[in-house]
Amino acid sequence: MTGHAHLLPVAREAVALANRIIRSRVLRSVVAKAERDIVTDVDLAVEEAVRDFLSRETPEIGILGEEHGRTGPAGDALWWALDPVDGTANLARGIPLCAVSLALVEGGRGVLAAIDLPFLGAGYTAAAGQGAYAGDERIRASGVQALPEAMISIGDFAVGAGAEAKNRVRIALLTHLGARAQRIRMVGTAAVDLAWVAQGRLDASIILANQPWDTMAGALLVREAGGVVLDLDDTEHTAGSSATIAVCAGLRETVMAALRQAHADALDPP
Repeated sequence: MTGHAHLLPVAREAVALANRIIRSRVLRSVVAKAERDIVTDVDLAVEEAVRDFLSRETPEIGILGEEHGRTGPAGDALWWALDPVDGTANLARGIPLCAVSLALVEGGRGVLAAIDLPFLGAGYTAAAGQGAYAGDERIRASGVQALPEAMISIGDFAVGAGAEAKNRVRIALLTHLGARAQRIRMVGTAAVDLAWVAQGRLDASIILANQPWDTMAGALLVREAGGVVLDLDDTEHTAGSSATIAVCAGLRETVMAALRQAHADALDPP
C-alpha cells in the first residue's frame, strides 16, 4: 500500500467499534452543551472508546474529536479527525440518520476516510488516489449537469452568535434552489450528506460551515468519487475552510453561482 493506505484497516476497525457501541447502548442522557446543541452519553462513550483504540494503534498520531478536542502528539503533519456521532439530534429523537466519521488528515486535507451509518447498515471508505467505496463497491459522484435534475442537500441552520445574518443566506439559498432544483433535502448530518454525494444519491451538499470532524472524511470520499469540494470562494476545501460545498463536477458552476446570488440577496433582499 502507498502513502497512508496501510492505516485504512485501523480506520475501519475504529468505526466498527463505534458502530457496535451505538447499536448496543441504550441512550440514557441528553445534555445541552451550547445553544440548541446537544451531546448524549452515546457520543461520549463512542469518542472515549475510539480515542483509546486509536491511541493504542497509532500513538504517534494526534486526535481531534468533537467532544474532547485535541489530544496526543501536537502539530499538523498527521492527525485523526473524529465525530463519534454526526447527527446527534437525529439519534436523540430515534431518527436513524447518523454516522461515525473518521478521517486521517495531512496538510489540511483528508488522506484516509471511514464513515459508518450504524442504523442503515452502510459503510464508506477512501484512501487518497485509490477511489471511494461503499462496502466493497467502488462509487462515483453523479453525472447530473442541470439543476432541474439535481437533488441537493442543505446543511443545518446556524445557531449562536451571528446566526441571524448567516441564516439569511441559507434562506435565500433555499428560495433560489427550491424554485429550480428537482428536490431540496436537509438530512441533518454532514457525514451522510457527503457520503451520499460521493455515491451519487445526492448531486450536491451545501454546508455553510466547516468542522473538520464533520467534513474531512466525507470530503475525501467526494473527491475520490470524482466530485469536487470547495470553500465559499471557489477554492479547494481544506480543514481551515469556512464552508463545505460538495458537488458533482457537472453542477460546480451552477451551484457556486447560486451561492453568490444567495449572498447578494441576503445583503440586499429583493
